[in-house]
Amino acid sequence: MRAGIFATLFVLAISAPAGSQTATLARGLHAAATRGDPGSLDEALDAGDDIDARDGLGRTALLLAVEHGHAEIAGTLLARGASVNAQAANRDTPWLLAGAAGRTQILELMLSRAPDLSIRNRFGGDALIPACERGHVDTVRLLTTRTKIDVNHVNDLGWTCLLEAAILGDGGPRHQEVARLVLAAGANPGLADREGVSPLAHARRRGHAEVAGIIEAAGGR
Repeated sequence: MRAGIFATLFVLAISAPAGSQTATLARGLHAAATRGDPGSLDEALDAGDDIDARDGLGRTALLLAVEHGHAEIAGTLLARGASVNAQAANRDTPWLLAGAAGRTQILELMLSRAPDLSIRNRFGGDALIPACERGHVDTVRLLTTRTKIDVNHVNDLGWTCLLEAAILGDGGPRHQEVARLVLAAGANPGLADREGVSPLAHARRRGHAEVAGIIEAAGGR
């Protein structure tokens, strides 16, 4: 009986479509990246898994490592050649998501991997705009001082990084520092939204006096 079972399993294994075997391997790689399990990750990669294989949502192992904040896993994947520009179904890339989530350590690891600064997220934005919105100070500092990211890029909502900080920020110390950083990097303090409302006017409307003062001191009107 046991010999018959083994024979059946062997036949199923050798007759399984190559694509399904690849998908099974990829699931192991993605699971290791999601869990933050370096041993399983190395095992999957050493077994020949495609490092940039996609799951059902178009996410790579590196994107999953970024999503869950596993810097060690991300470092291993990057060292083995994982793409920082692979775009998922929702248009996230590892680089874009790292910016939005404030994964500064992972972003720094990605700097040598040729991130494509022209790729846009589902809102037409770059890595900097959501980092400013969420007040990720260290991330904004890295992006504005160590990359050539466009601090005046306008997303599909008609907002720049400074506008997002003024409109969606809380006006507290983190968003004050974000405003200082992007203005020091060349953000235009007078670049208004589609209705002609300036960052200064938005900050004042929101009652964010400190942010308004920073923008005004930089020449905002």
